[in-house]
Amino acid sequence: MSSPDTDTLAADAPASDEAAADEAAEALADRLRAALGDALVESCTRRATHWIRVRRDGWADLAGRLRDDEGFKFFNFLSAIDWLPSPFGREMDSAVDNALSPPEPAGPAEIATGAAGGDSRFQLLARVNDPATGRSVIAKTDLPDDDLSAASWVPVYSGADWHEREAWEMFGIDFRGHPGLRHLYLPGEFEGHPLRKDYPLLARRVKPWPGLVDVEVLPEPDEPDRPDQGGASS
Repeated sequence: MSSPDTDTLAADAPASDEAAADEAAEALADRLRAALGDALVESCTRRATHWIRVRRDGWADLAGRLRDDEGFKFFNFLSAIDWLPSPFGREMDSAVDNALSPPEPAGPAEIATGAAGGDSRFQLLARVNDPATGRSVIAKTDLPDDDLSAASWVPVYSGADWHEREAWEMFGIDFRGHPGLRHLYLPGEFEGHPLRKDYPLLARRVKPWPGLVDVEVLPEPDEPDRPDQGGASS
């Protein structure tokens, strides 16, 4: 049977670890705020991951600070998100509606922008890690609807190359300073940006998602020959 002191230490360990993580997150945010000034808008910690939201004009500077000053050497991913609730309701994600005519918009809905908040429909997100300590940061920045552009992270994290090409292709976001934005998945003549919430997936109107499948009942197998129950004839 464990001693009371051991029990107390075991009970206090998770709280102690959480407190240490919060202190480390606050210290990181303070250092970044001192370096970036008003460009750092908001920060928070969730599930041992630090979230840092900066203004768009601090996006490239944040990348350099995270890598060179804070030790986040490993680039994990960069992507974008469109927080607009789908104007098509459930038509685009189920077989509820199979009409070929354009759907009626569902109407305006409140946009929620997740951890560290946000002030715009479109946001960039990037995650970097510190291999030595296991720390992780997810960076965010808001993009105005009338100017979907941001500085490229490729000069700081070369691994962002393909990720920014995908965000350019799928969301229509321009990355200033990228060495060569060109299509990854779509043909060059393709029009539109399929990951925007207001982009209609016309194929799902022609064939409802996940698709109506005609199932043909398979014939039952023939019963195997059975030996005569009465034995062999003489």
